[in-house]
Amino acid sequence: MTIYTSEKIKELLKVYFIMGSNNSSLAPDYVLEEALKGGITVFQFREKGSDALEGEAKFQLAKRMQKLCNHYNVPFLVNDDIELAIALDADGVHIGQEDENAIKVREWIGNKVLGVSAHSIEEIKLAMEAGADYIGIGPIYATSTKKDAKEVQGTSLIEKVKQLNLRIPIVGIGGITIDNAYPVIKAGADGVAIISEISMADNPYEQTKRLKKVVTDQE
Repeated sequence: MTIYTSEKIKELLKVYFIMGSNNSSLAPDYVLEEALKGGITVFQFREKGSDALEGEAKFQLAKRMQKLCNHYNVPFLVNDDIELAIALDADGVHIGQEDENAIKVREWIGNKVLGVSAHSIEEIKLAMEAGADYIGIGPIYATSTKKDAKEVQGTSLIEKVKQLNLRIPIVGIGGITIDNAYPVIKAGADGVAIISEISMADNPYEQTKRLKKVVTDQE
């Protein structure tokens, strides 16, 4: 079993791709494999929203995507669905503030990766106490992917985390593109989480390569 130290988590967060079947007009399996070839560092399976798959269809898609991630040696995380994550023996889960309690999730998944979305210093501290391995902060910019997204806050919370010296890996999320990813890294995030910038690209492979270059060139 892989042991994910804080330093390892920071490396994994660099190019964090999130996708479900309804995030692209192309076949999701194809998009994910192209993104894996292009250099994503972690993948989160997020099957939510309109036209999202359910039941066995959702399970089979997740299983295929996990197999692809395993082939390219990239961690496979599941958004919110703890039962699915356990059934697949996924590498970890990511939960939001409206999802299951982080303390309970940590008990259920043991030492697998636990990511928590947070929108304030208080939420970040609570997540850290619950045993979160990393924090997702956003939305950094306006986004149309998540219909119930919180108010856009730019990089201010990331900067505040660094000022307070809270030692937790951070990934920025929300409306991030190749053109605006640099300020997120400059503010102190360890990586950027992307959905449509890759999933809706005509060439997911080239788009991923370009994004990775932007992120890694700023280190």
